[in-house]
Amino acid sequence: MASLKEIKQKIRSTVRTRTVTRAMEAVSAAKMRKSQNRAVGGRAYARAALGALARVSGTKGLAGHPLATARAVQKVLYIVITSDKGLAGALNSAVLRFAQNDIKERALDNKSASIVAIGRKAYEHFHKRGFAIEAYHPNVDAVSAEVIGSVAAEAANRFALGACDEVRIVYQNFVSTFEQRPTMRTLFPLSLTELQKVVADILPVRGAASQPQEPASVANYTVEPTEQEVFDAIIPKLAGIFVYHALLESQASEHSARMVAMKGASDKAGEMQHGLTLQFNKARQAAITREVSEIIAGSL
Repeated sequence: MASLKEIKQKIRSTVRTRTVTRAMEAVSAAKMRKSQNRAVGGRAYARAALGALARVSGTKGLAGHPLATARAVQKVLYIVITSDKGLAGALNSAVLRFAQNDIKERALDNKSASIVAIGRKAYEHFHKRGFAIEAYHPNVDAVSAEVIGSVAAEAANRFALGACDEVRIVYQNFVSTFEQRPTMRTLFPLSLTELQKVVADILPVRGAASQPQEPASVANYTVEPTEQEVFDAIIPKLAGIFVYHALLESQASEHSARMVAMKGASDKAGEMQHGLTLQFNKARQAAITREVSEIIAGSL
């Protein structure tokens, strides 16, 4: 049986651990709300972009654009978004497993599948398995326009030059505080269907945050100066919407999962503290009873 000193040390250690996990839970809750608010704030821009793409989807220039033309898939570029830190339950492992399964189902090897890693966990996972890391960006709380533009430009350039035949983005989609769903979308070739799916993910059909969705009608436009110049400018911007909202969804999922994980850890630490306290009281009572018995026996 452990001594009173050892039990007391365990109680102190458990109390310190619980203090840390409760603090991390509170921080993650605040960050989760902030990420959700950013996602809500960007919905108007996403819906406007969806409307713009829907209206020009019947234009011949878009259908024949190099970034919107599908071709036989032999090489795939995966943009994988994870967190830089752990302590978030199965958040990162679910995304990595989702991407790995898609690579396996398509029978791709290390030469035909390459990675753009956003987040240290994604970089470490695929680097250890011998995949080519085309670019790496830390996943920080501030979603910068530089990172979005860099990722979208890297993907667009590689697809346009034929270095890959498809670009897919993998991330955690935020459903609720207790539910995050690993999601994969096709970034290139750019299509109206995939952008509609992205917007549908961030626009709930019910609740205070819901917004009516008016489907845009397809039309043919006369474009100036030329269709090629206009689409060269707007298609990377539309691709940036994929990356932007994937980052927002991923961050909201990360902070939500970490909050839930830390709450579970705090609850378990509280249960352990209660059990150790009972054990300490029983051990102390046994020691007192033994000492009293020894005193009585010595007085006889």
